[in-house]
Amino acid sequence: VPAHAYTYSWAYNPDWSGFIAPGDEIHRYFNKVFEEHDLQACTRFNEAVTACVYDAGKWTVSTAKGNTYTADLLYAATGMLHQPRLPDIEGMDSFAGSSFHSARWDHSVALAGKRIGVVGTGSSATQLIPELINTPETEVTVFQRSAQWLVKMANRPYSEQQHQRFREQPKLIERTRNLSLKVFEYGTTALVSNKLWIRMVHKLMAWNGKRYLNSSIKDPVLREKLTPDYKFGCKRVVMNATFYDAIQKPNAHLCTEHIDRIEPAGIRTKDGVLHELDLIVYATGFDPQAYMRPMEFRGRDAVSIDDVWKDTTKAYRSMFIPQFPNFFLMLGPNSPIGNYSVIAMSEIQTDYTLQLLAAWQRGELDTIEATQSASDKWNAMLKSKMGNTVWSSGCNSWYLDAAGDPLTWPDTWAAWLAEHQAPHLQDFIQPGDDIVQASAARAA
Repeated sequence: VPAHAYTYSWAYNPDWSGFIAPGDEIHRYFNKVFEEHDLQACTRFNEAVTACVYDAGKWTVSTAKGNTYTADLLYAATGMLHQPRLPDIEGMDSFAGSSFHSARWDHSVALAGKRIGVVGTGSSATQLIPELINTPETEVTVFQRSAQWLVKMANRPYSEQQHQRFREQPKLIERTRNLSLKVFEYGTTALVSNKLWIRMVHKLMAWNGKRYLNSSIKDPVLREKLTPDYKFGCKRVVMNATFYDAIQKPNAHLCTEHIDRIEPAGIRTKDGVLHELDLIVYATGFDPQAYMRPMEFRGRDAVSIDDVWKDTTKAYRSMFIPQFPNFFLMLGPNSPIGNYSVIAMSEIQTDYTLQLLAAWQRGELDTIEATQSASDKWNAMLKSKMGNTVWSSGCNSWYLDAAGDPLTWPDTWAAWLAEHQAPHLQDFIQPGDDIVQASAARAA
């Protein structure tokens, strides 16, 4: 993601080292914002939440340290992709070398001189694979289940002169940020609309991805292996400028045979070949429907989120779940918007919830809880739009749940923005509604 699109709109950073910043630099930026706003005073570090339970108008939050906290209002800003998903492969525990998920990297494991296997070729994998290939004296075997659409987004460093211009002209940062977001907006629109000019944009983007592949990969056999067999955007589009060069190096090997099992010495594929390895990295993604889980999460009348979501994961405007009063799920179901920046999305959602809090403080709402009918209507609208999107074209991706319902937003960024300008108070339980009275009587 372009670095300036990774910043808050109210906390520009003139000192990004380049157009695309590395992870440690992004981390330092968020730490700086955190410290500048003195959030240490209200933060509990290294204290995992084990349970959130609503009862008698209050939320009780329990932690692994044995502490409990009570609150009138509860936000879950846990994000979407935070629970690593490991593959179900026979013999994983038998491997004699080191192994870990890419999101749980073991930095104590030396990489130089190792025979390394990487399972997966998605967004995380295409970032880490070139780094492993470029590590001295490694042999890297990449196990690919399906080829990815890659779009070249080259990095370029900012000079000290450019940094000085950013410091002196904040409007220049704003324009750079807005331009980056506008590109993502057009890219998202191309995935969710059947309009003629949008179809043309989609074809252009697919052509650009194919051109990047064809111009980068010289070996026709390797190029065929790396050619996607599904529509552009049906799986998450990967922005990368280093993978194609790296995968062609002598110490890189792309394996498209399906994995049969893992043995002490390495990975054996369906063709009977044993790929001997010292290290296995599972770049196999995340559970996109975890959200606030695996903690215990109970709402009105002790209803469990696992029961509410046992068939499909739904929420009203991605943030509000019937039977869970005064609860705000940030970046919940249907909030991913193509490849758009979640930083910008989180700001819009926060403004929306603050408007609801103001209505609650004015007494216009006794509790902030979406009605079941409003939630059903919202989710029916989402499903009705799914047929216009590229995700309904037949590929298997994390953008769809087991029922075929969308986990992402099936419309444009502009439409999402319009839907979140102001709350519809009539979609929330009103003062005096029977459900509130009955629950209060049960609590008493």
